Amino acid sequence: MQGTVNEDEEARRQVLSALARERGLGLPADPDFDRRLAEHFPTLRSLFHSLYGDRTDWLEQLSALVVQSARSWQERPEELKALDSGREGNPDWFQSNGMLGGVCYVDRYAESLEGVRARIPYFKELGLTYLHLMPLFLAPEPHSDGGYAVSSYRQVNPKLGTMDQLRSLAAELRSNGISLVVDFIFNHTSDEHEWARKAAAGDPEYSDYYWIFPDRTMPDAFEGNVREIFPENHAGSFIQMEDGRWVWATFHTYQWDLNYSNPDVFRAMAGEMLFLANQGVDILRMDAVAFIWKQLGTPCENLPQAHTLLRAFNAVCRLAAPSLLFKSEAIVHPDEVALYIDPAECQLSYNPLQMALIWESLATRDVSLLAQALERRHNIPDGTAWVNYVRSHDDIGWTFADEDAAELGINGFDHRRFLNSFYVNRFPGSFARGVPFQDNPKTGDCRISGTTASLCGMEVNPAEAVERILLAHSVPFSTGGIPLLYLGDEVGQVNDYGYASEPGHEADSRWVHRPHFPAEQYARRDDPATPEGAVYAGLKRMIEVRAGTPELAGTTLVDFATNNRSVLAYQRPGDAAGVDSTVLALANFSDSPQTLPAETFGGYSAAAVDLLSEAALNLEDGVTLLPRQYLWLRVTPN
Repeated sequence: MQGTVNEDEEARRQVLSALARERGLGLPADPDFDRRLAEHFPTLRSLFHSLYGDRTDWLEQLSALVVQSARSWQERPEELKALDSGREGNPDWFQSNGMLGGVCYVDRYAESLEGVRARIPYFKELGLTYLHLMPLFLAPEPHSDGGYAVSSYRQVNPKLGTMDQLRSLAAELRSNGISLVVDFIFNHTSDEHEWARKAAAGDPEYSDYYWIFPDRTMPDAFEGNVREIFPENHAGSFIQMEDGRWVWATFHTYQWDLNYSNPDVFRAMAGEMLFLANQGVDILRMDAVAFIWKQLGTPCENLPQAHTLLRAFNAVCRLAAPSLLFKSEAIVHPDEVALYIDPAECQLSYNPLQMALIWESLATRDVSLLAQALERRHNIPDGTAWVNYVRSHDDIGWTFADEDAAELGINGFDHRRFLNSFYVNRFPGSFARGVPFQDNPKTGDCRISGTTASLCGMEVNPAEAVERILLAHSVPFSTGGIPLLYLGDEVGQVNDYGYASEPGHEADSRWVHRPHFPAEQYARRDDPATPEGAVYAGLKRMIEVRAGTPELAGTTLVDFATNNRSVLAYQRPGDAAGVDSTVLALANFSDSPQTLPAETFGGYSAAAVDLLSEAALNLEDGVTLLPRQYLWLRVTPN
C-alpha cells in the first residue's frame, strides 16, 4: 500500500513540475483548473497507468496530457466556463422531464448549418432541448460512410459550412436552451486523414497511430478470433496498403482503426475532443465504443480496456471541459450495452433494446418481451440516462437476448426471421412497408430500413398508422431518460423510395428512411384533420404533459403486471406538488379493446386522472383501452 502512495506522490510531483514549467513559460495559473486537477488527478493517474504503465515513458506522457488539458482550459471561452460552473451545481440537468431530443442530417434536413440556424424557431415550437447533428466533419467523397470516415475533426464538410459557423450555431442553440450533440468517431479515421496519409507514406511516428504490419503474420493471428463486420466490403479485418503493408480496417477499407495502445494516439484524440468541446459541443456520441481496444487472442470487442479508455477520456474532460457528456453507441448484447453506462464512463446511452422491442410488440401485438426488458434492463446507475427512441438514422436490428426470449417460449432465431419478414412486407397481413438492409433471402437474415410512418403502415391505412406512431412514441416519452425524435417523423414522413438515384446511396437501403426535409408535411402540421397534423398534435401533447409531470423526470421505473399480454404497463414514482404520487402508464398494443379488471389496480386509490386527456377514471370500474390506446394515469397508493 505504501508503494502505491509513493507512486501516486511521485506521479503528482512530476506532473505538477511539468505544469509549473509550462506556467513559467507563459501559461497562466488558474485556481479552477488546479482545484479540479487535485480532485480528479488520482483517477486519471490510475486509469492512465492501467493503460500505459508498462511503458518507461508513461509519466512523461501523463504530464504532457495534463499540460495539454491546462492549455485547452485556458483557451475555453468564458461563456462555456460559466456553463461548466452552472452544470457543476446541477449535475442531473439532463434528467429533466423537460428534455427532448431531435436528430437530423444537416444537408438533408436544412441544407447547411445556416439552414439549421434558421430552423431554431421551429425547434423552440416543438420543445427541443437537445439537437444531434449527424456527422458533419470533413470526409472524402464517395468514401465517407455517411460522414463516419473523418479526414479532419477540426474542419466542417464545406458543403455544410465552416467551423466558425458551427461555433456560432452552438452559441445560438445554447442561448435558446438547446444542447448541441455531435458524433465523435474515435475508433478509426478516414484513410485520407493527415495522420493516415503520413502513415501511408511510411512515417514511423504516424504508422504507430494505426495497426499496421509488414506482412500477414500478425493479421492472421488477430483474425483467428475477430469476426468480420462487413464481409461484403472486404474479407477479414485487415486490408493491404499500396506499399504491401497491412492495416486494420474493422469496417470499410477506407476506415483505418486507431491504435490506442500508443499513448500518443490517446493524447491526440483527447486534443480533438477538447477542441470540439471548446466550440460549444455539449455531448459527444461515442461511435463504435465496443471496438476501440485490440488484444491478441480475443475478439477485440467489449474488452475491459475499452471501458478504461472511456473513463480516462472522461477524466481528461473533467479537467478541461467539465460539463461535456458522453453518449455510448453500442449495438451489442443488452448486458454489454449496460456496461458502458456509468457517470464516469458514458453518462448517456442509446437504448436499442427498447427501440427494437417496441417494433416487436407492434408486430406481434404481444408486449411480453418489452415488459420483461423494462423490468430487468431499464434501471441504470444514478447520474445516467437512456436516450430512448423509436427510430434513428440507422437500420433496426433485433437486439434482444435469446436467453430472455427463451424464458417466454420464443426461439430467438425463428422470431427474428418472422420480424424481418413482417417488416419488409413478406408476411401476410403485414401493415409495414420497410425495406431490407443487408438482406439474405436464403436465411431470412436482414435488418430493417424505413421511416416510422412507413413501418407503421402510413401507405396502407393512415388512420391506424397515426395510432401506431403515437403508441410507439408513448413508451420513450414516459419510461425515463431523454426521448429522441428523428426529425421529420413528428409529421409522419414516409419512405424516400427514390433514394437509390442519389450517387453513392444505391447500395445502402438506409437512405430510404433519411428523406430530405418534408416541407409539404410540415406545412400541414397544424391541421389535425391530416395524418401529419394528427401525429404532430399527439406528440406535442405528450411533450407538453411530460414537461409538466415531475414523476416523469429521471429514469426510475417500477414494473407493473397487467396479466394481459397485449397491454404494457409500468410505474413512474415521484411526487406532484410535494405529495407522493405515481404515473402509471398503460399501452394497448392489440387491434382490439382490452379491459383490465378492478383487481389489477388494487394497490391504488380509486380516483385516477389520465394526464393526456385530463379525464377522470374510477379504477374500481376497471380500465378499458381502445385498440392502440395509451394512458398516463396519475394514481396514489391506498
